[in-house]
Amino acid sequence: MATLVLGGAGYIGSHMVDRLREAGRKVVVVDNLMTGHRAAVPADVPFYQVDIRDKEALGQVFDQEPIDQVVHFAASSIVPESMQDPLKYFDNNVGGMISLLEVMLAHQVKQIVFSSTAATFGIPTESPITEATPQKPINPYGQSKLQMEEIMHWVEKANDLRWVAFRYFNVAGAKADGSIGEDHPVETHLVPIILQVAAGQREKIMMFGDDYQTPDGFNVRDYVHVTDLADAHILALDYLAEGNPSDQFNLGSANGYSVKQMVEAARKVTGQPIPAEVGPRRPGDPDSLVASSDKARRILGWQPTYENVEDIIKTAWTWEQKHPRGYEDR
Repeated sequence: MATLVLGGAGYIGSHMVDRLREAGRKVVVVDNLMTGHRAAVPADVPFYQVDIRDKEALGQVFDQEPIDQVVHFAASSIVPESMQDPLKYFDNNVGGMISLLEVMLAHQVKQIVFSSTAATFGIPTESPITEATPQKPINPYGQSKLQMEEIMHWVEKANDLRWVAFRYFNVAGAKADGSIGEDHPVETHLVPIILQVAAGQREKIMMFGDDYQTPDGFNVRDYVHVTDLADAHILALDYLAEGNPSDQFNLGSANGYSVKQMVEAARKVTGQPIPAEVGPRRPGDPDSLVASSDKARRILGWQPTYENVEDIIKTAWTWEQKHPRGYEDR
């Protein structure tokens, strides 16, 4: 049997594929390559360039491959873009989830691990955030992911679907040897942008807003390493395979770092000055998002390898140095 990784040519998905292969598991990848890279998927892994909303094409993948579990990364995920184009997010994310579940049920596949997000919590009422923290999104991206969680909940009641939803925080880093990493057509994630400045590809880093309700005025996020994240998904696949009930888990380090602190950490790792400038706030950005991942550690046995943000940045810097033009250098 095989695990289908939707969005497996993307940043997180490619690391998921890599970890599954290292564990000796059969993997199938579906990706529309809108933001993913064919070069990120090993040549010996079955690959289908299919949009998740194309039920007929997706169904053909299920017809051809022995899929018994699904890992879902195929969603639009840029908060500012979701504020500007909410319909795109509800179409791709919510519509894509509906299409996927219809195909899964038609093929009697009833186990899915889903990448949700800390953005479902909006402006949290407590810190660190637990799984019981009220979910009140403040942007269409977070709202779409919350709706996707709710859809799985109701499909479970009607069709015996079993699922795990991971609400994760800021994902960063790369495979330690620098062979795969983060490469988006338009980069919006903080760590790669900072490192592009360190590498001389950008003039400076813009820090959006210095008047947040945080110790240094810059917004605070919790960073989790991409391979630690992938390992949590493997644990969740095993959890479902063992017959355990559907559940949701936060994935984070329980440590918050401000944008300013991240720039300072990158300066230390790279030895570069990394010029920075303060700009206006972006709409839809909460002051602070820090996770409690106690539940994942307790129930799934998740034990992150990367607990220090400088170690996370080091792996991303290795990727940046080996592949300054991303997958164009492969």
